[in-house]
Amino acid sequence: MLCPVKPRVLVVDDEVGVRRALERGLSAEGMEVVTAADGPTALRVALTGAFDVVLLDIMLPGLSGYRVLQRMRADGVRTPVLMVSAKDGEIDQADGLDLGADGYLVKPFSFVVLVAQVRALLRRGGGARRKLTLGNLVIDRGLREVSWAGLDVSLSPREYAVLDVLASRAGSVVTKDELLRTVWGDEQAATRNAVEVYVGYLRRKLDAVGAGEVVRTIRGHGYIASTPDLDNALGNR
Repeated sequence: MLCPVKPRVLVVDDEVGVRRALERGLSAEGMEVVTAADGPTALRVALTGAFDVVLLDIMLPGLSGYRVLQRMRADGVRTPVLMVSAKDGEIDQADGLDLGADGYLVKPFSFVVLVAQVRALLRRGGGARRKLTLGNLVIDRGLREVSWAGLDVSLSPREYAVLDVLASRAGSVVTKDELLRTVWGDEQAATRNAVEVYVGYLRRKLDAVGAGEVVRTIRGHGYIASTPDLDNALGNR
């Protein structure tokens, strides 16, 4: 049985001070935070579907928040989006909501109000992460099916659970202890060696269909599910 994991929030803002403040504040509220400073990066990261909420500024370098949101919805990404912007006109707010935003918050805002809105979106967005996408790898969490470039990948329940945890944290390192807690439910019910064994099983099956590089070992830290495009967006090595 999987244990609960922290809500995952993508914060998109071109002001470094805003990103850092929101990262600190939301982390203190028990959330895992990933940040992006421009539109193209935000889009690449958001299209994984691996977030519970996106906080999205409108005025961004490279691609506006409106266009990021439009592409997300066009690609079937249902992640709840809270637009956060200094643009306070009725037309601006209506445009964001018409494109598929789930809320609109005007800067400067109260952090208490922002957290309340994020938690409200978390409560309403239970089905948002039904599909995770990493390049050609697609995980349908509703059907518990995995495919690579349209080819079905047959996994055991435990292998699927390991992949699901890694992909739900796409682009971030997951430690062996975290996998023990989330996949086995009790760190005493298995050992780190069991994690290594099942990650090995999973990687062999992914490698058989050409997806072997999606799951990587980060020596001394744990494992990561990512793609070169996502690595570049997040600055991963």
